[in-house]
Amino acid sequence: MAIGSVTREKAESSLSTKHELGQFFTPRHVADFMASLFEARWSELHLLDAGAGRGDLTAAVVRRLSVAGLKPKKITVTAYEVDEALIDVLRRTLHQCKQETMAHGVEFHSTIINDDFVETAVPMLGRDLFSTPVPYFNAAIVNPPYRKLRSNSKARLHLRSIGIETSNFYSAFVALICRLLANNGELVAITPRSFCNGPYFKPFRTEFLEMMSVRRLHLFDSRSATFVRDNVLQENLILHAVKGEPQVRDVVLSRSSGRPNDKVTELRVPYRNIVLPTDSEQFIHIGIEQPLVTARTPLHKLDRRLEDLELAVSTGRVVDFRSRKFLRKEPGDDTAPLIYPGHFRRGFIAWPKQQSRKPNAIMISDDTRDLLVRSGVYVLVKRFTSKEERRRIVACIYDPKLIRSPWVAFENHLNYFHAEGSGLPLDLAKGLAAFLNSTIIDSYFRQFSGHTQVNATDLRRLSYPSRTVLEALGRRIERPMNQNELDELIDTEVFNGN
Repeated sequence: MAIGSVTREKAESSLSTKHELGQFFTPRHVADFMASLFEARWSELHLLDAGAGRGDLTAAVVRRLSVAGLKPKKITVTAYEVDEALIDVLRRTLHQCKQETMAHGVEFHSTIINDDFVETAVPMLGRDLFSTPVPYFNAAIVNPPYRKLRSNSKARLHLRSIGIETSNFYSAFVALICRLLANNGELVAITPRSFCNGPYFKPFRTEFLEMMSVRRLHLFDSRSATFVRDNVLQENLILHAVKGEPQVRDVVLSRSSGRPNDKVTELRVPYRNIVLPTDSEQFIHIGIEQPLVTARTPLHKLDRRLEDLELAVSTGRVVDFRSRKFLRKEPGDDTAPLIYPGHFRRGFIAWPKQQSRKPNAIMISDDTRDLLVRSGVYVLVKRFTSKEERRRIVACIYDPKLIRSPWVAFENHLNYFHAEGSGLPLDLAKGLAAFLNSTIIDSYFRQFSGHTQVNATDLRRLSYPSRTVLEALGRRIERPMNQNELDELIDTEVFNGN
């Protein structure tokens, strides 16, 4: 019987248990691809499988090594699994691994730890008088749990005690594994892509990139194909990194559909183009298509930040479910316009929206004063876009000449650009909106953001043309443009056709 083909009945936890634990089992073809990424130069392999589940990842490593030209003499596996319902099937998988390795003359030993990996690993790394000695691992493979770490949870406090600050179990697992690995130890992991950007994952990125040499990053074209049976819609990536070695000059970026037997496209990219040397946030840019890789090149010519333009960006102040009693379906004498993403139309805000499910207005009162901003020209950007939208960044202009009101309110699903809380000159706003709606900005943003959310932080860290260039760009825009016309204008006005 092939490794990994054991009966799965007991392994299939209830849906509620899987969601509670953040369990998503790795399909065999994905596990085999992950195992193929190891450099596999071990005379003895000491493998850590944290969150082992059914043992699919370990089985994939054993399948690979069993047919390798240079086999290790000995394989020792330590498998952590917190779910009691999976222990029997994990035990059977490891037994089959032993039979397979023995048939090829390789010694095999395994230990199953039916316990929480975080609660077990933290004391080992605490290095206090009573802590368990840190075991030796020269390789690790992991599909960690995908669930949030509450700020006041026991696990979060444990992690904080050893200096690990993160908001999700998957990054916590990877951080712990990196610390447990011996120097020159290899890690292969499949995780959500969300750690690549954003402020919440900055401490994790900083430690990971200091500790590990990134060798490969692999993306999937489809959000759902990788874990199709589990309805996982997060964009996932597979990473391969080596601990304690100098960062290699070029990193392999690759991608596939996530389906069995699909072609893998590869590209070698300088590491400095993946983590920009000047980026204090250490965002990880991933773009396998050549246009995405080259998109950053002209943007490097831009050196202005928002503060250089005397501009700022904020998130809309109105959280509608918290302000429900002040919201009105239709505008009145005592209301201000309430702008939602649904009001975007051909580059400008079209308000009010007839037959809308959302309210069009908010009361003006002492209770709502902090939710309102003075009327003016604002550039609005959707915080969330659907997977089907052509662009991740979608910008629009609020023009008070089209909407007569001394006040306006922006709903929380919008970001808005302003000048110290007030509106912008119209030409500047038109130029800024055009720049944000360009294909080059969309391509650049996709390199470091794997989800459809655009935060104010993401917009603050972009590089922009000068205020003079943006105003000149805005003066050139006299009518709505299609994408090709807009991109040609951006190329000419911002990048001088280069």
